[in-house]
Amino acid sequence: MKHFLVNAAAIFLGALLFAASFPNPLFSFGLPLLAWVAYVPVFWVINRAGPAPLLNRKTGGKTIAASLAAASLWGALYGYAAYWLFMPWLNAFDPMAWMLVSIIQLLYMALLFPLLKLAFILFPQKGYLLQWLLWLSYEYLKTKGFLGFPYGITGYTQWQFPPLIGIASIFGVWGISALVLFPSAYLSAGLSAYHGAAENGSPKGALTFFRRERLAASAWLGAVAGALIFGFMQGDYIEETKNVAKIALIQQNADPWKDGAAGTGRILTTLKTLSVNALKEEPETELVVWPETAVTPRIYWSQHYRDNAGSYAMVKDLLDFLAAQNVPFLIGNDDARQEISKSGRWDRVDYNAALLLEGGEIKDVYRKINLVPFSEYFPYEKTFPRIHQALVKADTHFWKPGTDWTVFQAGRLRFSAPICFEDCFGYISREFTRNGAEFIVNLTNDAWAGSLSSQYQHLSMSVFRAVENRRSLVRAATSGQTCAIGPSGKILAMAPAFTETALNVEIPLLTSRTPYTVWGDLWAVLFCVSAFLLLLSGIIRSILRVNKTGRM
Repeated sequence: MKHFLVNAAAIFLGALLFAASFPNPLFSFGLPLLAWVAYVPVFWVINRAGPAPLLNRKTGGKTIAASLAAASLWGALYGYAAYWLFMPWLNAFDPMAWMLVSIIQLLYMALLFPLLKLAFILFPQKGYLLQWLLWLSYEYLKTKGFLGFPYGITGYTQWQFPPLIGIASIFGVWGISALVLFPSAYLSAGLSAYHGAAENGSPKGALTFFRRERLAASAWLGAVAGALIFGFMQGDYIEETKNVAKIALIQQNADPWKDGAAGTGRILTTLKTLSVNALKEEPETELVVWPETAVTPRIYWSQHYRDNAGSYAMVKDLLDFLAAQNVPFLIGNDDARQEISKSGRWDRVDYNAALLLEGGEIKDVYRKINLVPFSEYFPYEKTFPRIHQALVKADTHFWKPGTDWTVFQAGRLRFSAPICFEDCFGYISREFTRNGAEFIVNLTNDAWAGSLSSQYQHLSMSVFRAVENRRSLVRAATSGQTCAIGPSGKILAMAPAFTETALNVEIPLLTSRTPYTVWGDLWAVLFCVSAFLLLLSGIIRSILRVNKTGRM
């Protein structure tokens, strides 16, 4: 019982350290230093979970199976607890969403922990290196596919330190995760050696481990020093260019999906007033940006089909206002079009889109490619009809994913506009940059959460998109965090959260390509391949040893 309680306490401590490392309700910016040791209790529990592993012809590996099963149970507990503490703001969207995300992470960790335990079993002396690679692989793989979810990647905890995260221009966020994760794997292995030296623990085992593995520690220290030198050498010179753009970012501080037509009218009035004030303050503004779905009446649809008199009146008033302005506007909107539906009939199809309007006319459109699973997109209607029907009953607004990597041209400006949590995925901003975008504009609506920590968690990921591609990134968010981020990851300006405001910013424009822009997530793939090959080699070696000697 004592062993169980100690393990449980360590797992909950690990979950708490994980959640506290990121922006959270108590510390809006998070406590990033905690991330460097946040996984020590977790790896320690994995290393000691279950009975002492034994593989030979007599036991047939029963104790190993028991150890892996114990690790899986602890993984399930950690996965659920960590994300339950990390994302309480999801409850504002739907309590089921909060629970669903935690359950998905429960399943991921229930699969990951046995692999981490197996690494410790197969490589008693250097298993921590394989554990490190396996965790990095998990962080990358969990961002892929329909359930791809980038929240909780360790590297994002360091978003406030531009000198450290500068290497993301080479390695992506995965390079930062590699630096931050290593101490946890290393120190927990030392603790395991301490407890393994004698029944009650002895410093001798830990000292032996740290002496033996000093080369790995030295390599890590060298890597951290190299990252900092790289970051400091670049410093602020990245932002020091005469080629700049002046942009007005509008934050209306109201969720456009609430309060019906009356609320929409108030929001449109606020958006127009804030825009006029911003243009008065800075007449040389080259672009005005409104947040995601800032305008809920469908602009294109209302223009061409006029099936709702109230919506058409609002759209006409908006277009008349825009026609009187001498600057282009980028506006989040539902871009509804007549297309052939899945049933083979002509029907209205909705896209979550960013519309570039000049002189009151739509000049170009970007339609969101990576939609939020379940809340925006569910392509498994036939496979899971009950889930689909439940989402329909919950009044889920389904969109069709876009396919074009639009690069907008507004005067001399060339930019792209990932929508909402698209700026959480490195490959999206990279693709825009490869297509010629000279800066990135993110349109976001996080107002539904009513949570400052939610908004800062989102912002922390945006910072890396700027660094990875050495592109300025601006955000127009419904309630925050509306800001400008320089190519080095430095926050150049930020509007106060939960206020009606317009933020005039001046951002540097760069056109050179970074290694990350060229290679993408190559290093993350290498982590995955290395982890797989090492795990496979360890299994094969152990089987051969058992066949030869009768024991592992």
